Amino acid sequence: MENPLKLKRIHHVEFWVGNAKQAAFYYRKGFGFSQVAYSGLETGQRQQTSYVLSQGKANFILTTPMTADDPAADHIKKHGDGVRDIAFEVADADAAFAEAVQRGAQPAIEPHDAKDEHGTVRRAAVHTYGDTLHSLISYKDYQGPFLPGFVASPIAADDCGILRIDHIVGNVELGKMQHWADYYTRVFGFHRYITFDDKDISTEYSALMSIVMSDDSHSVKFPINEPAMARNKSQIQEYIEAYGGPGAQHIALQCKDVLYTVSKLQRNGLDFLRVPETYYEALPKRVGPLEEPLSDLRSLGILVDRDEEGYLLQIFSKPVEDRPTVFFEIIQRKGSRGFGKGNFKALFESIELEQARRGNL
Repeated sequence: MENPLKLKRIHHVEFWVGNAKQAAFYYRKGFGFSQVAYSGLETGQRQQTSYVLSQGKANFILTTPMTADDPAADHIKKHGDGVRDIAFEVADADAAFAEAVQRGAQPAIEPHDAKDEHGTVRRAAVHTYGDTLHSLISYKDYQGPFLPGFVASPIAADDCGILRIDHIVGNVELGKMQHWADYYTRVFGFHRYITFDDKDISTEYSALMSIVMSDDSHSVKFPINEPAMARNKSQIQEYIEAYGGPGAQHIALQCKDVLYTVSKLQRNGLDFLRVPETYYEALPKRVGPLEEPLSDLRSLGILVDRDEEGYLLQIFSKPVEDRPTVFFEIIQRKGSRGFGKGNFKALFESIELEQARRGNL
């Protein structure tokens, strides 16, 4: 497969939030992300304040508007706290932007230099689903703490063993899944990795369909979900209504030891979905022998699925905002490159219990 934009990696994910200082505290204390950089009034930035948090190779920027006319203010009014930018590092931002637009991407920010005393990066951006952007960032001679405009502002956190971003899931409107799958193929050179339909992902009440798009190295993976017709409102439709349109539903964080990571996250106070106890009674027969003690998986609520390449362990947080929108997945891969198809039914029934509690099922 080609890599027409010469993508190197996910550089960062930027959230636009109502109070970045409090959000940074939450991700430090809850998820174990260390603060590495800051931009705000003290650095001469008058419009927005941003905190950069990092753990392993995963980088988050938490940004809040400082004025009512800042674009982030309207974004937060419409969506609540949510993902604004899934940024890529590329070999050449100008070339990547020109190629993306030529392939049909809608331009958002023209290529420009971002510079400070630490050097220069080249930056541009294109639109994707909803109000989400993909920034395209290439380095020239920059040697600073994160990106131009940021100053080092280190606050160490208690690392929870998170290694990197495994995948980011986008929720789009009914009938738009194929459109956005085609977009990632045409613009980014991604290929369709896995497809799930409503026979794979359905319960008595709700259903969805999903296409997983991936670059050739499988280092950037974007599942795209749309609601499917069912008896009641699907979790995808609930998200779209709560978020005010399409957007990034959840971020999967890969770890090296899921028992260690989830134990720490739960001690830190994070809330996770739980499946019925009967799930664990059927688990040995369904997935075969595991290295992890079944009692530990049951105690922590961790799910397991196996395919021909190995198995994976995963667990999903409850929404981390008051709106039922953004949540997180913690995943450890032991050979499997899948997404837990065997867990869908039990997981979705747990999600529906939460929807029912919210009065949205």
